[in-house]
Amino acid sequence: MDATLNIPKTKKPRVVIIGGGFGGVSIAKELVTRKDFQIVLIDRQNYHTFQPLLYQVSTSSLEPESIAYPLRKIVKRGKNTFFRMAEVLKVDTSKQEIETTIGSLTYDYLVIATGARTNFFGNKAIEQNAMRMKSVPQALKLRSLMLENLEQAVITPNLEVRKELLNFVIVGAGPTGVELAGGIAELRENVLPKDYPDMDFSEMEIHLIEGADRILPPMSAEASKNAKKFLEKLGVKIHFNTIVTNYENHLVSTNTDLQLKAATFVWSAGVTGAPINGINGEALVERANRYKVNEYNQVLGFENVFAVGDIALMQTKKYERGLPMVAQPAIQQGSHLGKNLRALHKNKPLKAFKYFDKGSMATIGRNKAVVDLGKLRFGGFFAWFIWMFIHLVFLVGFRNKVITLFNWVYNYINFDKASRLIITPFKAKEDTDVV
Repeated sequence: MDATLNIPKTKKPRVVIIGGGFGGVSIAKELVTRKDFQIVLIDRQNYHTFQPLLYQVSTSSLEPESIAYPLRKIVKRGKNTFFRMAEVLKVDTSKQEIETTIGSLTYDYLVIATGARTNFFGNKAIEQNAMRMKSVPQALKLRSLMLENLEQAVITPNLEVRKELLNFVIVGAGPTGVELAGGIAELRENVLPKDYPDMDFSEMEIHLIEGADRILPPMSAEASKNAKKFLEKLGVKIHFNTIVTNYENHLVSTNTDLQLKAATFVWSAGVTGAPINGINGEALVERANRYKVNEYNQVLGFENVFAVGDIALMQTKKYERGLPMVAQPAIQQGSHLGKNLRALHKNKPLKAFKYFDKGSMATIGRNKAVVDLGKLRFGGFFAWFIWMFIHLVFLVGFRNKVITLFNWVYNYINFDKASRLIITPFKAKEDTDVV
């Protein structure tokens, strides 16, 4: 028995998976019922987070348990599989050993699936003061902040202070920023006036700031055009070709004449990989903080160290900068790597990974979404239906699917959201991403 992590000694190859995101869960599912390996899954949280729906937690559309799934329920199906809640501090590849907050563990095969964290591009002031949304605690923190600002606004006689409390600024018009802006706008239109009948919501403004010349830059021009139309119809103010340079004392500064006073400031302008100490050198691409991998997901320079998902930089002719940092590459790479590890164990040749792009999508609110599926483009209600169906399919856990579907149907019929509860009061302090 391992003295610190309490993992039984075994003659079978030990596969250690770091990270319980889409990539880590995908490979765990592929290997958990196999008898060829001992599987150890390690994560700082004891649950998997369905990150595409975090914005719905922050806007009170869903409760956290709808998008979180216990990692132990995934590994419990195997007789030789284990989960440990810990943070991995360092990897020693010469000893084939990882060091964690609860002890050390050797490995035969190591899979790094640590995902990504918010990228502030070196701006320390924004990093310290902005809200981010990469984890359930952060989504709940944002929800509390928004609700507390509303509670304060309803009792504030000073017009300028009230305007500041009712200003919402979101930086980055990718899917996260667009969906969050649409979610807040729908709250303003359909929900908040019922909760606060004594407040004038014409004073509430939602600003979406984007450095490029259109929203949803990775998607088609048609999707960007439709999304812009939907957001503007909801009253969202969009600022193109604008870079936010600072946020302090509720003042948003940009590279243009635009300046805004806002008590709620959300940064969704980019992500960067979350590497682990001990694996660097030529394997780590510092600009992106991602590990360069070959077509088998092997980290450059190692035969038994692999990386999948956002942390893995796999370059192809189509994706010269690496596969996109979204859920599908992680899911597909995890499943493929599981099959390759079984082949490796049986001394069979590895198969190269080929990414199948299943399309891109974003929802802007009730009956409003945009979907790119190959050469097909959809917008409006049908795209919204596709968006809901796809997200339900990929949610982990039957119970989560049922609860989420029930909430969506209830919200659609009643023009209402989940309870707007301030469970944990917001406390302003420096935050870090939980990966």
